[in-house]
Amino acid sequence: MTMTHPAVSNGTYDVARVRQDFPILSKQVYGKPLVYLDNAASAQKPVQVLDRMRYAYENEYSNVHRGLHYLANAMTEAYEQARERCRAFLNAPTLDEVIFTRSVTGAINLVASSLGQSIREGDEIVLSIMEHHSNIVPWNYLRERKGAVIKWAPVTEEGAFDLDAFKALLTERTKIVAITHMSNVLGTVTPLKEIIRLAHEAGALVVVDGAQAAVHIPVDVQDLDADFYAVTGHKLYGPTGIGVLFGKRALLEKMPPYEGGGEMIRTVTEEGVTYGEPPHRFEAGTPPIVQAIGLGEALVYMESLGRERIAAHEASLAAYAKDRLSRINSVTIYGNAPGKGAIFAFDVKGAHPHDIATIIDRAGVAVRAGTHCAMPLLGRYGVTATCRASFALYNTHEEVDILADALIKAQDLFA
Repeated sequence: MTMTHPAVSNGTYDVARVRQDFPILSKQVYGKPLVYLDNAASAQKPVQVLDRMRYAYENEYSNVHRGLHYLANAMTEAYEQARERCRAFLNAPTLDEVIFTRSVTGAINLVASSLGQSIREGDEIVLSIMEHHSNIVPWNYLRERKGAVIKWAPVTEEGAFDLDAFKALLTERTKIVAITHMSNVLGTVTPLKEIIRLAHEAGALVVVDGAQAAVHIPVDVQDLDADFYAVTGHKLYGPTGIGVLFGKRALLEKMPPYEGGGEMIRTVTEEGVTYGEPPHRFEAGTPPIVQAIGLGEALVYMESLGRERIAAHEASLAAYAKDRLSRINSVTIYGNAPGKGAIFAFDVKGAHPHDIATIIDRAGVAVRAGTHCAMPLLGRYGVTATCRASFALYNTHEEVDILADALIKAQDLFA
């Protein structure tokens, strides 16, 4: 059972107390307090995660699954406990449906490569225009190599997913729908449960990029009826190099392996190879053991604060940021869908996003500038780059004010 964090008080938590768990947030840059607003790219790590990983290396480290000695057993137990924590986090029915990968990118490539072996020329794959390149390029491989057809579901001017337009794209040739749960640029939360229902009615499988959504809102893969759902550790306050793919057991059992090597086999002879059962069939070689343990600890940390409390805190930040940024005349915000996450893509009139990001960096404010690996979406809005401020469970209203003040000063430079 997860212990409640001492910062928690009923429906909220003391963000100042939470920030004490993240040593890097007390850092100064250019003599100014760090205001870290690049969380959609990667989140900072609490000491609980760092300490657990250090303990694993110093006290438990060995390879997993293959050994019978004390350390091998201890490490295997910790590794598989992390899998259980991931299962609970996503509410997956069984452990067999939880595959460790290196990232969401690795997870989507796994699914695309494996399912892709049954794709035929003319088969259709539906994406949204909001997809991160990680949920575009692997499917483009199937267009290049298999003759698949990619269709694009649009968004409205305010950045909402166009469900009617999506429905019109589905045909008897639709085999796969690959969709984000939350846009990493607009913060739009897609109507995923309805998307999945419509896709299933059309006979298609659904692959969900949950890299952003799982950080900000509770996810229940059973309630969603998702076929595949991928998350990544480094955005969930855990380490890099670890991701999780949920896949329905009945589908995983039919899928050929993505990579070959140790652990994913049952037998290897000179005449041939037989493969293991899921999830091990898809975990070739020595896995990211300590990274998985770190991710498990990060999920415990999130649960100790309460995912509903985190969502409420971030919703308050989002409302305040929208108000402050909207009052700056030269700032244009892209994406204003109802219920959007605390992610703001914006530009400042007369200034390139890279220049804005560089200038406000001198005020200690870290934001992202560029395409955010979402070129088709930026093309939809007729821009080649934006700035992006993205908020996390440890950000504050005061940091929103610092961002807004820095943008006003930057605006004056370009006036």
